[in-house]
Amino acid sequence: MSNKVILASLLGGVLALSGCASQVTQPEKYSGFLGNYSKLKPTKTPSGKTVMRWIDPSFDKTKYTSLYYQPLTYYPTPKPTGQISQATLNGVLDYANTRIKSAMGTRLPLTQTPVAGTLIFKGAITGVSTSTEGLQFYEVIPVALVIAGTQTATGHRTKNTELFFEGELIDAATGKTVVEVVRMGEGKSVPNSSQQVTVNDLKSVIDNLAVDITQFNGASKS
Repeated sequence: MSNKVILASLLGGVLALSGCASQVTQPEKYSGFLGNYSKLKPTKTPSGKTVMRWIDPSFDKTKYTSLYYQPLTYYPTPKPTGQISQATLNGVLDYANTRIKSAMGTRLPLTQTPVAGTLIFKGAITGVSTSTEGLQFYEVIPVALVIAGTQTATGHRTKNTELFFEGELIDAATGKTVVEVVRMGEGKSVPNSSQQVTVNDLKSVIDNLAVDITQFNGASKS
């Protein structure tokens, strides 16, 4: 396996989420967090999920000995709703940062100072979603509720929770982006729009993400 695939799969694993493997973020849902989306291609992760990924052809894994973890953020900044509280938003972000940082540390030594030989990880929960009614830009939230296709017995539709992630690896010495990944994944469904979404509804998504990082075995394809 090429050196670039081995280390790039670190980021691919970071963004490998639970949910339907055939689902990928469509271009109209890109948030603008990344500088360039034009080169992204569908790629399978070790767990069989599909991400949109680009790897610089000149990327050489042997040049890097450490990784600087820049904590995940929300992009754009979310607004809480009646179903998704600020406490849930804060909890999801805290949990994601704890699990992802720990898992990434098993792949490359983490450093507090990005210097030559360091890769910088930058990522965000971007939270763009689709629904039958659609979301206006100002309504974009990082835990999006999507109308499902089947009516429940009460006449309300089940809603799915979704997380959208975008991330990149940057060469600390040159400032050049060497890997970009965009990924979406589903958490637990909730029965209707009155049901509060909690951190627990999304923990499985983040836990699966961490497992993909730590259990990467070289099975992904470029």
